[in-house]
Amino acid sequence: MKPSSRKQSMQKNDFGLSKKEPQIEINKPPEQPRSLWQRPDFNLFLYILFILISLYVWRGMAENNPQHLAWSEFLEQLNNDQVSEVYVTDKFIIGTLKEDDPKTGNPKRFITVPLKDSELNQMLEAHKVKVAVKPPGSDWLSNFFFNWVLPIGLLFLIWGWAMKRMGGGAGASFLNLGNKVKIHAEGDVKETFDDVAGQEEAKQELQEVIDFLKDPSRIQRIGARMPKGVLLAGPPGTGKTLLARAVAGEAGVPFFSISGSEFIEMFVGVGAARVRDLFEQARQQAPCIIFIDELDAIGRQRGGPVVMGGHDEREQTLNQLLTEMDGFDSSSGVVVMAATNRPEILDKALLRAGRFDRQIIVDKPDLEAREAILKLHTRKMKLAEDVDLHVVALRTPGMVGADLANIANEAAIMALRHNRDVVTMEDFEQAIDRVIAGPEKKHRVLGRDEKHRVAVHESGHTLVAKTVPHAEPVHKVSIIPRGIAALGYTLQLPVEEKFLSTEEELKDQIAILLGGRVAEEQGLGSISSGASNDLERATEIARGMVTQLGMSRKLGPLTWGKRQELQFLQGQGVTEERNYSEQTAEAIDAEVRALVEEGHRRATEIITRRRAVLDALSEYLLEKEVISGEEVDEVIERVEGKGAVEKKGKGDKD
Repeated sequence: MKPSSRKQSMQKNDFGLSKKEPQIEINKPPEQPRSLWQRPDFNLFLYILFILISLYVWRGMAENNPQHLAWSEFLEQLNNDQVSEVYVTDKFIIGTLKEDDPKTGNPKRFITVPLKDSELNQMLEAHKVKVAVKPPGSDWLSNFFFNWVLPIGLLFLIWGWAMKRMGGGAGASFLNLGNKVKIHAEGDVKETFDDVAGQEEAKQELQEVIDFLKDPSRIQRIGARMPKGVLLAGPPGTGKTLLARAVAGEAGVPFFSISGSEFIEMFVGVGAARVRDLFEQARQQAPCIIFIDELDAIGRQRGGPVVMGGHDEREQTLNQLLTEMDGFDSSSGVVVMAATNRPEILDKALLRAGRFDRQIIVDKPDLEAREAILKLHTRKMKLAEDVDLHVVALRTPGMVGADLANIANEAAIMALRHNRDVVTMEDFEQAIDRVIAGPEKKHRVLGRDEKHRVAVHESGHTLVAKTVPHAEPVHKVSIIPRGIAALGYTLQLPVEEKFLSTEEELKDQIAILLGGRVAEEQGLGSISSGASNDLERATEIARGMVTQLGMSRKLGPLTWGKRQELQFLQGQGVTEERNYSEQTAEAIDAEVRALVEEGHRRATEIITRRRAVLDALSEYLLEKEVISGEEVDEVIERVEGKGAVEKKGKGDKD
């Protein structure tokens, strides 16, 4: 059973800006002449020639393939003086007959297995059969082909294929298999800022790049220079790659795209060679954009306090990238863009001025941006009149553009599943529940007692949330199992998106989280394991209030424990270093315990006072399985009378 205030820390991105400007013409230099071995048509000629020779020799061998004869047939041919020549070993006898083969016009060849016959030599001598010292029909051409040409040719083909798979390696210099960069010529990139939504600040930062690529002389006339590098940093799915492509589409310039991991190969020096080749091609087609995705794959910080070993290929690639960014003039019209979701691990040399001068945070979208993203992803869908994308955006806090695109797609699939021609609000609700909590487990059958316990538990969350003064409105309550461990959930929607929480709001959250456990205590007389996640989250909120937010009267406005977030953009991978004494640790534990017990006391008072509502709500939920916030209000008004819903917060003072 999941707690009531369920917020999702996910997100994704899209954007939007100005209309596409006319494309500019680029004078491309003539291609440099290549050697004979670098020409693809010459290599193709060699492959075809090798295959034709192989087929010719193979056909000749097939035509001269000896006929298998039984030993009795061989003796019969020998007695009839039809055998002209034989080659005898311990394992077989190969020979030729005096009769010609009608297909080839040559004497027929045969092979048979010898039996132990002491009179064989006398019989061969009596019939004047020539005994050869080598197999009849063998020739130097076939031996040379199968012993030398065929093995060497196969090795050559395998080696060439392996060089292509490895992206070059030691032989890439003359096979022209070196780089893996994806080149999109001028006008090939169709995305513009009209195809993205949100991130207005990031788009404003990139507008200067677009203006520079369209007219490089404009920025030079006032004595400024364009930043050589633009680093897009943000959580996964916020649209960094899409934003880079949109810049190329708006400017109408060639777009060179490569992933950081594609620089790294087994052979040391291949990545550096690819960096040199990438920048050389870009200079020839300037103005253009070089985009390196997942820059942290090659730009990870070198050295450090704890060196766990080096990576020569990665470090050489990084050194070459630094050298190339120093070696080209920004006025040449080449702009380097890169994307990463781990900027904290990048080498400091990459981030200094003169390399990636401009660093743009592509963060998770807010409420308004999420609604714009949903409109973008649903513009081709047939939506019913009851669809409110603002409510969908409210239900998806912390989600990025990819998550929102997934929800829109899941909603369309839900509509198809129910044979509807339009996508309804119910489809969006089911899609959000599926993405957040997992698919419904319709075949997970709960017993009557267990299902009743889940209903009481979720009703406890709901009742406390409807009573405390600073809770977000209840949107939906469900006791249908979802995902791996969720037997039910209570969903609250914020009235507006908030970025701060007051002390009173945090205490209300603790009380709501403990409402399910208290409801089981009061309504069923026992507790279960369903509140494990509730207790964990309530304790985490209380400890944060004491150690990080200074909300303890006893310990005062201080922070305790040094926290470090290993991934600051996602807020994940938090480590904590203890920097306080044992006495302080005991005081912290006491304050955390007091906050949790206070929330438990408040939840107990609410449920005891409104026990009739708890019983009615749990019975109604047990019958319907899924109820809305409006239905919760109807149950409360039916039990306590009209106006009971508006009394929220009264009589629940700290």
